[in-house]
Amino acid sequence: MKTNEKYRTVKKFSTLREMVDMAAAEAGDSIAYKFRDGNEIKSVTYAEFVKGTSYLGTALKALGMSDKHINIIGENSFKWIHTYITSLLSEGVCCPVDKELPVADIINVVNDSDGEIIFYAKKYEQKFMEHRDKFTNIKYFVGFDREEDEGEFLSFDRLVAKGREIYEAGDRDFDKQQTPDGDLKMLVYTSGTTGLAKGVMLSHHNLVSGVYYGLQVSNIYTTGLSVLPYNHVYEAVCGLLVAIHSHATICINSNLKHIPKNLIEFKPDYMYMVPAIAEMFYKKIWATAEKTGKADMLRNLIKASNAMRKVGIDLRKVLFKSVTANFGGRMIKIVCGGAPIRPEVGEFFDDIGIVLTNGYGITECSPLVSVNHTDGTNDCTTVGKVLPCLEIKFENMTDEGDGEICVKGDVVMLGYYKQPELTAEVLKDGWFYTGDYGRYNDKGLLMITGRKKNLIILSNGKNIFPEEIENYIMSIPYVKEAIVYSLKDEDGFESSLCAQVFLDEEQTAEFGDVNIPDKVKKDILRVCDELPAYKKISAVVVRDKEFEKTTANKIKRNSIEK
Repeated sequence: MKTNEKYRTVKKFSTLREMVDMAAAEAGDSIAYKFRDGNEIKSVTYAEFVKGTSYLGTALKALGMSDKHINIIGENSFKWIHTYITSLLSEGVCCPVDKELPVADIINVVNDSDGEIIFYAKKYEQKFMEHRDKFTNIKYFVGFDREEDEGEFLSFDRLVAKGREIYEAGDRDFDKQQTPDGDLKMLVYTSGTTGLAKGVMLSHHNLVSGVYYGLQVSNIYTTGLSVLPYNHVYEAVCGLLVAIHSHATICINSNLKHIPKNLIEFKPDYMYMVPAIAEMFYKKIWATAEKTGKADMLRNLIKASNAMRKVGIDLRKVLFKSVTANFGGRMIKIVCGGAPIRPEVGEFFDDIGIVLTNGYGITECSPLVSVNHTDGTNDCTTVGKVLPCLEIKFENMTDEGDGEICVKGDVVMLGYYKQPELTAEVLKDGWFYTGDYGRYNDKGLLMITGRKKNLIILSNGKNIFPEEIENYIMSIPYVKEAIVYSLKDEDGFESSLCAQVFLDEEQTAEFGDVNIPDKVKKDILRVCDELPAYKKISAVVVRDKEFEKTTANKIKRNSIEK
């Protein structure tokens, strides 16, 4: 099923090198990247950046590394991006590594990826030196912060300088390097745990298609604040590559703690984030409003503003200026991905004049499958329009009409690296079985119900996706995290539901002499009142610490003590 709406017109390109060269030719003097370096904010133009990739690429070629597997690890930085784009322009394969992994898992991923050169941030240097003998294929370690070369441990700045010398002496061979359309271009690991590493193989065609068709569904603006980890394909493709084709400026946020400060400093007009960050902003705004006694005023302003919008009067920029100032004052659009967003969060951002669009992606699909549009059809109960290059079908249907989402088309991965059996489990006749359940709504927009592996089947045969109930619970202002799971009765049958929650200590401290568990249970019953009886929570556990998370900041459901 497809929507009847037209897709956006996007300038076509055939290769990543063509895309980068177009940016240099059409926007050479425009700022490509801004970032803080100590007390100074530095800027790099598109012309300077593309020339820099030629210098680094030429140096890689001189080392015999430009056609090898190239690993990158470290916090978000300009040098990370410089290495990433250079590796994509080379004949080699880009293999980013999750910066949150422990050293044993870093070694596992690097070895499994067959990396022969690794670019790294300063904090890894000592560990890499201590465990040098365990990196079975690595020939060179390039430190972003090293000042001198020391054997196989090289300085990034010196490497670029050497490449520049060779390039300016007339060696232009790197600029001619190309990767065949269907060949492996990027290897992204969705798990680094020893023995469980799963490398997603994305082709050159996958990445080109992700940018080209993604922009047909969702546009960006002039200045983006880049906050999500670059080793995740969501930011690496939808953030960094899309910005190059759109000739936008990327402002680099090196640490999540710096987001509020960088929003004010860089004044972006768009950004990508995960629902947890949007939820944090939403709850912080309302908590501040309650604390200052302005919550009722804000609610009344929203009500009045929405009434005026119905008759064609839009004063949101004026009425909510003090609220949107927290986002720098120029924010137009926020794109959320990685998990479903609560509809009321999306509605709130729209109420104050910032469009929050929800999308659906998965690493194996480079990563974008669908996203909401800003053309008036934005609906945060859905994940929007499917990319025009994709087919969707639903398998293993439930009684409620949900099915496993299967995807076929230009962005679907080649498979899992060196794991044909695992590939065969999810790729069948070109269809990728996502493990996510969903359906289309009556407007042809895709809706996500939950994860197949999280599906709860009660003893009465009812199917429950816990994510639906968790969204209701997360609407309680003082609830920071929530997980729903089934409880077994005395006969061993899964017959009821329990919610474990982690609360905001600052807000609960203001409750006074109140039985917290009782209050939590009453509030959960209240917000879940409209749900059918079999989806009601019968037990509540209040945690004294946060849930254990993956490196992508998702709760590890299997680690929960029940």
